[in-house]
Amino acid sequence: MEYLDMVLNETLRLFPIADRLERVCKKDVEINGVFIPKGTTVMMPIFVLHQHPEFWPEPEEFRPERFSKKNKDSINPYTYLPFGTGPRNCIGMRFAIVNIKLAVVRVLQNFSFKPCKETQIPLKLVSQGLIRPEKPIVLKVESRDGTMSGA
Repeated sequence: MEYLDMVLNETLRLFPIADRLERVCKKDVEINGVFIPKGTTVMMPIFVLHQHPEFWPEPEEFRPERFSKKNKDSINPYTYLPFGTGPRNCIGMRFAIVNIKLAVVRVLQNFSFKPCKETQIPLKLVSQGLIRPEKPIVLKVESRDGTMSGA
């Protein structure tokens, strides 16, 4: 289960559901010499933060070990925001994480997934508020009992 947690976190780093968070500034504030007046909408670019090489060495690579117990404490919590952070983070975060883990375990108990000739490699993403693949993801599905399913 520890490795499943690492894989889930790395997947959400590479493919966050939303590409940005927006908040309205409640009071005038100055951050690193930049003045932000009250009422200004401030955007946090989640996808950009999750791909920034300053925070994530070789950010395009899938490395679940980034989220191991050994490494997790070295991650700045404001550079990994799949569900936001602070008092206004996603209210359904824990529910979503548990459901994702249950679904992954249940599916992988019964099936294996492999690329096929229709699989888009590398995967191309588009963003229109939510990040999604440019084309549907097509994989070959094999039952763990040895029977085959179509792509």
